[in-house]
Amino acid sequence: MISLSTWIAVALASVAIVIVPGPTVTVIIANSLRHGARAGLLNVAGTQLGIALMILVLAFGLSAVVAFLGSAFFWLKLAGAAYLVWLGIRLWRSDGTLGARGGGRRPGGSFFWQGFIVIWSNPKALFFFGAFLPQFIDPAGNAVLQTILLGGTFIVIATVLDGSYALLAGGTGALLSRRNVRLVEMFSGTCLIGGGIWLVLTRRS
Repeated sequence: MISLSTWIAVALASVAIVIVPGPTVTVIIANSLRHGARAGLLNVAGTQLGIALMILVLAFGLSAVVAFLGSAFFWLKLAGAAYLVWLGIRLWRSDGTLGARGGGRRPGGSFFWQGFIVIWSNPKALFFFGAFLPQFIDPAGNAVLQTILLGGTFIVIATVLDGSYALLAGGTGALLSRRNVRLVEMFSGTCLIGGGIWLVLTRRS
């Protein structure tokens, strides 16, 4: 079974990885500012589903799937980057009316799947689960249970920290007057485009 020292080491590493803003946090903040905390929290939920699937792939040793993801990583990253840039350009081209808080909101499922797509194109998450996490697995123990436990620890930490970003950004957006909505759209669009560029420039670890 996993020792307490090992679990603490993984927990601290998880905090260090999650707390540093990356493409995923960028999307959460941008959507929370423009659409409210609920949109950001839905992003978080979609992100955690994506992470849970990564953990299951690793835990049950689906080597063929892992190998495929390795070869398809470049295209996954490009697809995620293009998606973020496209969303950012839409915000930049908006005239401000669609960005009014409480109006023009997209269905909640849209934000959920957006989070799912972004996490699967995020090299930081793929590196953590594919290369970092297995180092803490004791071969003498039950590898599946250990992977799920350590992965679950990461999910809890990521949910709390990413959710905090969403709530803080959503609260800030709620204080904005309608006349400032256009500025929020431009800022959010810039964040999304920046997140897409970030993905493209990030090297595979």
